Amino acid sequence: MMPKKHSFPVGTFILSILVVVGLAVVIYRYIYGLGAISNLSDGRAWGLWISFDLYCGVALAAGGFTLAGAVYIFNLKKYRSVVRPAILTAFLGYTLVILALLVDLGHPWYIWHIIINWNVHSPLFEVGMCVMFYTAVLALEFSPAVFEGLSKSNLPVVRHINWHFPWRVIRAIQIPLVIAGVVLSTLHQSSLGSMLLMMPETLHELWYTPILPILFLISAVAVGPAMVIFESTLSTRVFGHKLDIDVLSGLARVIPYILGLYLLLKVIELTAVGELGLIFTAYPQNLLWWGEIIIGVIVPIILFSMSDVRQNRSAVFWTSVLIIIGLVINRFNVSMLALGMRPGYFYFPHWMEFAVSVGLVADALLVIWLAHRFLPIAHQEQIVEAEI
Repeated sequence: MMPKKHSFPVGTFILSILVVVGLAVVIYRYIYGLGAISNLSDGRAWGLWISFDLYCGVALAAGGFTLAGAVYIFNLKKYRSVVRPAILTAFLGYTLVILALLVDLGHPWYIWHIIINWNVHSPLFEVGMCVMFYTAVLALEFSPAVFEGLSKSNLPVVRHINWHFPWRVIRAIQIPLVIAGVVLSTLHQSSLGSMLLMMPETLHELWYTPILPILFLISAVAVGPAMVIFESTLSTRVFGHKLDIDVLSGLARVIPYILGLYLLLKVIELTAVGELGLIFTAYPQNLLWWGEIIIGVIVPIILFSMSDVRQNRSAVFWTSVLIIIGLVINRFNVSMLALGMRPGYFYFPHWMEFAVSVGLVADALLVIWLAHRFLPIAHQEQIVEAEI
């Protein structure tokens, strides 16, 4: 019988090409400057990278702190199997945010100055510090999977290192790490909304509100379980990791309550300030508002309220996709589409801006693929005390 040949997966090859193209564009940017690869200007300082990589990236990584809090603080052991994939995705999401900012900033080599030059009155300072610390917390939270993988490695140099000690240290401080992660994530998820409060005459009335930080936090909490469902379903299809439908159904069951609170606050706020009529008259911005509300809030609330939908894997997956799309539309609305621009300026992303973002996403997908191949991601293992 002929030995089975191991070929390089086509999807992995395509992702590698996208990473190489994105890396080439980044190198070109550092040689010739930001203007050489983007259409950003004084009239549009925020572009694709801020809307997609920062505002969407941070929110879509919310599954890390929501699932970790549910399992380790509220002791919901039922969802333990999806904690590591959620933390891995969150860690990669925040890493990509940092890498995107290094491309977006005019002088990226000054990014470390936030550590020594504190502006405690700036929401951006809070965002920067929280992202920095939360990324470190996520790395520590995910490190047990790395230690477990290394402890089972066949490489002689790696195999003879005692990986049990650092694993035990992380396990000992796991609860404080999770609490720190929840606190830090709560702070900067809301602070991204606080940044927009400094632009009362720039952001459209349909989105500008003093409770914008609260809305940002609630929407991030809602999209957290949706992202976990999305990731877990794709993992099942790609890697064959079968996840119990009760886990997916349990995650889906809580989402309508969170989305319902989000919708209620938005309607109450618009009514209180006398701007509810804008959802019908403020064309074309009202179409953007209805798009994010119908796709990402109303339809998912209806679907996830049905037990038949929650017990159907495909239905749960595609309803979660609607929530993710709705959040992406919302973040693009508040950071680009509904944000005013100086007269005489026009902005549409340069193809190289797309190349950087696509390359970063492809890079994350490759890391996820490698992690699922070489680390205990889908099924959390324990290093037995006898081995220690």
